[in-house]
Amino acid sequence: MFNTPVAISFTLLLSFPLIFLFAPQIFPSKHVDISIPDELDDLALFRRATLASIDGIGGAISRLGTTNPRMKIAFLFLTNTDLHFAPLWDRFFAGHDGRFNIYIHADPSARILRPGGRVFKGRFIAAKRTQRASPTLISAARRLMATALLDDPLNSYFALVSQHCIPLHSFYFIYNSLFTSQFPEYQSFIQILSNESYMWDRYVARGERAMLPEVPFDRFRFGSQFFVLTRRHALVVIRDRRLWRKFKMPCLNNDSCYPEEHYFPTLLSMEDPKGCTHYTLTHVNWTESVDGHPRTYLPSEISPELIYKLRESNSTYSHMFARKFSPDCLKPLMKIVDNVIFRD
Repeated sequence: MFNTPVAISFTLLLSFPLIFLFAPQIFPSKHVDISIPDELDDLALFRRATLASIDGIGGAISRLGTTNPRMKIAFLFLTNTDLHFAPLWDRFFAGHDGRFNIYIHADPSARILRPGGRVFKGRFIAAKRTQRASPTLISAARRLMATALLDDPLNSYFALVSQHCIPLHSFYFIYNSLFTSQFPEYQSFIQILSNESYMWDRYVARGERAMLPEVPFDRFRFGSQFFVLTRRHALVVIRDRRLWRKFKMPCLNNDSCYPEEHYFPTLLSMEDPKGCTHYTLTHVNWTESVDGHPRTYLPSEISPELIYKLRESNSTYSHMFARKFSPDCLKPLMKIVDNVIFRD
């Protein structure tokens, strides 16, 4: 018969496998993990999109047999709730067929009602689970870009927006601004900042040396996760493997872990800083943030004056989109859509 100490030790030894088996249920992870099958699915998608674009947009266009094709904007909707502003977007896109494509990544773990309207029909892509402040948002954005690259060689700009975003101008104004001389010629509109006070805390969130040698601290950047990228830079994003291996690592300090706000500006700053404007076209109000979320505008605040104010920027350009709006803002927004929002 075993004595008591031996029996206790033997019991603990046998319990280790059970601890590993049930630990995720007993101590749930704060973040949704990216599984190996999901990662392999993404790599296959990225590879197909890269190969399809291997000759660049010029090579792709030449196979269409037209000498003057019309370039398009790919609108990439990243959401984990219903697209509450679908009627507003539907009005935005009306009459502009052939100048845009829509792609929607909707978290499959959420019960999302697919919007009515012709422009959104059949535009949902194969999606994976997402969670704020985790690498899953990076994966979702890359998945959207790869799908858009593969789908249409005429997609020339890739605008990432959320379900809380609204347009601040007409489609005609935004399209002509991107494809004319108002903006720097064919650059990506992505915010890239380097001197924010919290940068070091976020850099060491995975460990003090975890990002080395690929990302030294002086190359680490911050920016809004909503941007408008050129086709060239969308390809840079889906081809990347080196930085992705670093940014997908789990954080030790989850309070300072926001990989979706660092991966894209860091990557493009390292690959092609002169090809980026370093500012975003999406207005976000962080002055009254709550729990890490930006200011949410309410129905009582919707007015022509608010739209005019949100368009303003610190530079000579106008903001094209804005967030974050509560779902019940739809009705007052629709009242001013034609006379204010789409009157440029």
